[in-house]
Order: sequence, then structure tokens, then C-alpha cells
Amino acid sequence: MSRPLLEVRNLKIDFETHDAVVDAVHALDFTLERGEALGIVGESGSGKSQTVLGLIGLLAPNAKISGTATLTGSGKQGDIELLSAKPRILRKVRGARIAMIFQDPMTALNPHLKISTQMIEVLRAHRGMGRREAMQAAIDMLEAVRIPEAARRIKYYPHQFSGGMRQRVMIAMALSCEPEILIADEPTTALDVTVQAEILDLIDELRARTHTALILITHDLGVIAGQCSRALVMRRGDLVEHGPIEQIFRAPEAQYTRDLLAAIPRLEG
Repeated sequence: MSRPLLEVRNLKIDFETHDAVVDAVHALDFTLERGEALGIVGESGSGKSQTVLGLIGLLAPNAKISGTATLTGSGKQGDIELLSAKPRILRKVRGARIAMIFQDPMTALNPHLKISTQMIEVLRAHRGMGRREAMQAAIDMLEAVRIPEAARRIKYYPHQFSGGMRQRVMIAMALSCEPEILIADEPTTALDVTVQAEILDLIDELRARTHTALILITHDLGVIAGQCSRALVMRRGDLVEHGPIEQIFRAPEAQYTRDLLAAIPRLEG
């Protein structure tokens, strides 16, 4: 029996503030298989984003994290314990083996640098490409996410793109090194409904091509319905339900899950 690509056990995240210690995530357990699409669902403040930021070492300085998160070895590399890994190890993992699409591409992209500079940096750091090779690979990736005139527009700054196009750039950057895990944190929040569908379809299409596993974070159960095979439902840092998508939608066990389903707008009535 093959081991899961990622195995998280007893994950706890606390934040020390001037007033008190805030418990953000409580004893969370889950696994992620190779090529699987896993949804993490819950309202704002439920601990979804903090969970994945903790896995890749991007929590705020006042955070305290414990538990284990084992990334299964690949090739000649052995297993990596993410939560106790040194910063230099995590820098090699981020981008190369685990990539992330952030919620707001305008703040995730550096407004002072051209798109070409930001994409080339990733490819040179993680794939060892020369500048010319990295530039061509970056253009090819922009074409893969269907940005027209990619060879010209790669020289644009982030503000010269629309919100949907900036999100496509983020997807291109995240998948340029063909990571084993793609984390998408509310990737369609600031987009209109039509663009949302295009972005989700694009992620699904590129994942199928690269066999990348997906962790999709959202507050909207409707978003994961067509994207994920399994879901975790979180509330106030606790895991309240976990199971296949069919079970979550047809026979939810937790009252909170039923409340989330009831909150989805209906066309009838």
C-alpha cells in the first residue's frame, strides 16, 4: 500500500498576543494522496489558511506550531518533516515541491517588478535554468494559462493586468516548476462568476496534465463540488467533518456542514 504524499498529525497552531493566547487550529489530522484534490471548507476565521501557511513555514512571527507534517520522499530525497525543517530546507520545498496560489494576486505579486523578473526568478532558483531558457519557459507557461500575446505581456507590471489575468499569472508561477502539491487559497474570491469558472477549470486542466495534488481552500461549498474528491470542514480551528464530496453534500453528519449547505443561494423559490 502506497504512502500518502502528505500526512498531517495533531497539528496545533497558537498565536501569542498581548492579551491572550489565541488557539487557531486544534489537533488537526489529515492526509493528501498523490494527484488528489482535497477541499478545506469553513467560514472566515476557521483556521483554513493558517493550516496551510503553517505547513510551508509562512506563519506570523508570533505563531507557535506543533504536531507533524510529513512530506513523502521523492526520487533520491527522503521524507521531510515540514514543521521542524530548517528555513533553508523549506525554501527549497516552497515553489519546487509545494506551490501556493494566494488569495489576492495584487498583494502576492511585487508591484515594482515586471512579471518576467518574478517568473524567471522562480525557474532559475528551483530548476537551475539560464536566463534565456527561463524566459522561454515562463512565456510557454503564460501561454498555457491562456494569456494572449504572452511574449509581449510578460514584460508588463502587475497593475497592467486585470484581476483575472493576474490570477492566471499566479497560477503560471505556481505550476512552472511542476510541484507535487498546489495550494489554492480562495483563488476566485475577488473575481466575477464567469472568471471564477474559467480559473477553476484552468487549475483542473493544468493539474491533470502535471498530476499535481491540490489543496483548495474556500468558504464556498459550491466551489469544491466540481473540483475535489474529498473535503475537510473546519470551524473555529476544529475539524467538524471529513469525508468524500458525495457524503458531504448528500448526507452531512455535522450541523455546521448542514448550515453551510443551507447558506448556498438557490435559484428556485
